Amino acid sequence: MRTEPANVTLVPLRAPRGRRAWTIRHNGRSYAVFDVSGELQVTDAACPHRGGPLAKGAVRGGVVTCPWHWYSFQLSSGICLTAPGYQLHKYPVIQRDGRSYAELPAEGRRLRWSRLLRRG
Repeated sequence: MRTEPANVTLVPLRAPRGRRAWTIRHNGRSYAVFDVSGELQVTDAACPHRGGPLAKGAVRGGVVTCPWHWYSFQLSSGICLTAPGYQLHKYPVIQRDGRSYAELPAEGRRLRWSRLLRRG
């Protein structure tokens, strides 16, 4: 039996009816889930280029295209097909008892510098 590292949490992936792409939240972060020919792929929800909502992008042939600036990413690898230097972060999906789960970071939301500075 496989055990998960202490720094990840298993998050159930339940597809909204009729959806092939959707967003989930866990520990203050958003993730995009894509159903590509019956195989679930989980990435960060924001495009690494300028933060566009990837789950609202077009998915064709295993490639998601961001609706804001048309950057395209291969969902199986995270590689950007539009511009070198951009990489889509992917998260493992495992099957357990007939259900799909994403292995997501267990730690909470990281604070941005601007928020830390405001705290004083």
